[in-house]
Amino acid sequence: MKVVVLAATGKAGRATVSELLSRGHEVTAVARSPEKLPSSVTSIADDLSSADKLASIIKGADAVVSAFGPSTDDPRYFSDVSYTDQLVSVTERVIEAVSKTGVPRLIVVGGAGSLWLSPGVTVLNSGHWPEQYVPIATSHVKAFAALKASSINWTYFSPPMMIAPGIRTGKFRLGGDDVVFDDKGKNWISFEDYAVALVNELEKPEHEYGRFTIGY
Repeated sequence: MKVVVLAATGKAGRATVSELLSRGHEVTAVARSPEKLPSSVTSIADDLSSADKLASIIKGADAVVSAFGPSTDDPRYFSDVSYTDQLVSVTERVIEAVSKTGVPRLIVVGGAGSLWLSPGVTVLNSGHWPEQYVPIATSHVKAFAALKASSINWTYFSPPMMIAPGIRTGKFRLGGDDVVFDDKGKNWISFEDYAVALVNELEKPEHEYGRFTIGY
């Protein structure tokens, strides 16, 4: 399978590239700083600012994975939704590029804020979501809405409320729109296992035109 991974040097992007390569897929990794990528992968330097440029990059691919997220190095990430809304703009450009080229599949690394924590209550609106992450969660909700309004074959993969580098176990549970808790009431996953589930979805689609999530 030919897969283009956008924003391939972030934590989710790197884990996804690694998992794809381990399974023998042909990967094109797109990043602002492709020198940070392993030499074993085809890399392209791009900032995702042009839908036409994106279209030229992804043309002929079997699938696109968008792992884009605004830089957390900028303090506005924690306070200014007009900054984090670049996520929405990038998502809209990716949708346009996929639509133009007819790439069969787009999977977006999403957010946890729109998951249901309890009936009728989202994570974002529950009062349990940290204030500093409200801007990015709000932008993720908008990006999710853009996907749902599109006509392309999209999948939105929401991580748990807690995701961090760890180990690849290959053991986890999947869910739809509801938070997946473990037996201790914790909602979490490693980036490595998140990538396993994402590539599983690419290889054997079960959530086309929809959202799914993950947890231990």
